[in-house]
Amino acid sequence: ELKELGLSFEYRTVKISENLAGKSFLITGTLNSMSRTQAEDLIRKHGGKIVSGVSGNLDYLVVGDKPGSKLAKAQKLPSITILDESALLTMMEESS
Repeated sequence: ELKELGLSFEYRTVKISENLAGKSFLITGTLNSMSRTQAEDLIRKHGGKIVSGVSGNLDYLVVGDKPGSKLAKAQKLPSITILDESALLTMMEESS
């Protein structure tokens, strides 16, 4: 009935920038200034993509406190850049 009245039930992500466009990210460990979910949402809003595991398709691993096995796995793949939370925030702030 609500749809018939013209209400939309689509989830839309508002883009802030395209600074991270075409890049894939994975977060491991606990971040200091935000939750992992908040960080993933921010990455998407800046055009980045969130992946579920460490693989050759991953561009950046964002490492917080107590990162676990994902960090060791990523260190074995030279194509993955390892970032801390501060470096991620800097990437999002840089102009396109």
